[in-house]
Amino acid sequence: MSEIPKDLRFSESHEWVSQEEDGAVKVGITDHAQEQLGDLVFVELPEEGATLGQGDACAVIESVKAASDIYTPVSGEVIAVNQAIVDSPEIINNDPYGDGWLFSVRLEDDAEVEGLMDADGYGAHIED
Repeated sequence: MSEIPKDLRFSESHEWVSQEEDGAVKVGITDHAQEQLGDLVFVELPEEGATLGQGDACAVIESVKAASDIYTPVSGEVIAVNQAIVDSPEIINNDPYGDGWLFSVRLEDDAEVEGLMDADGYGAHIED
């Protein structure tokens, strides 16, 4: 059973967001997504300073099984990327909600976060 933290919001395409105290939003892929992909071997992240629109394909994660586009669940400017996962993609497999985060965005519209699924909604989504 996949871990689904109650304090995060989730997209239908299996990304999570965490609102930080400084107003930024951290983005990653869910435990369910990393389980489906298997052992991760490559990560390509967006550039810092890039402006993303909600739903834009902005990153790529490759595993031994498949390559998968990552879609940003919120609009905003990329203010940080997690360089550690570029060097060691397996961090995402081991800690998708912690050290395995992908990038941070300076949010353009707080309502986009509220429009994402809560943990219960995401749990129902992955059961379908």
